[in-house]
Amino acid sequence: MRIALYQPDIAGNVGAILRTAACLGLGVDLIEPMGFAWSDKALARAGMDYVGAVDVVRHADWETFAAGVRGRIVLLTTKGAVRLHAAQFRADDLLLMGSEGAGVPEAVHDRADLRVVIPMRPGMRSMNISVSAAIVASEALRQTGGWPD
Repeated sequence: MRIALYQPDIAGNVGAILRTAACLGLGVDLIEPMGFAWSDKALARAGMDYVGAVDVVRHADWETFAAGVRGRIVLLTTKGAVRLHAAQFRADDLLLMGSEGAGVPEAVHDRADLRVVIPMRPGMRSMNISVSAAIVASEALRQTGGWPD
């Protein structure tokens, strides 16, 4: 199982996701362009020394990423068709999240094999991307028996 970030905007969120991925034993795919320089100090501050413990793959663009996908693309979206508790995850899923400011374009949305929404109180737009990644990864790992020992 891997986490994929589509054109992320905020280095601190990416750093927090890398730290979560390191602790859970998940790889991370970064689909460029990103809204910050990879060497940004904010990335290192949020990711701390965990960044080196993650299998990070950077992709030049969506097409490059999509060409190498093995398994399903599970898009986390506020426009999701399946509520998190009803989603059925697989061990080889790619948990994809869009950029903080724009999400993903329709072509990426349409390419997803499964679209999942985290249920929230009425009137709330969305959660922080790093929090969403942790919530969905936790449920996916629970279902697939993928929690680290």
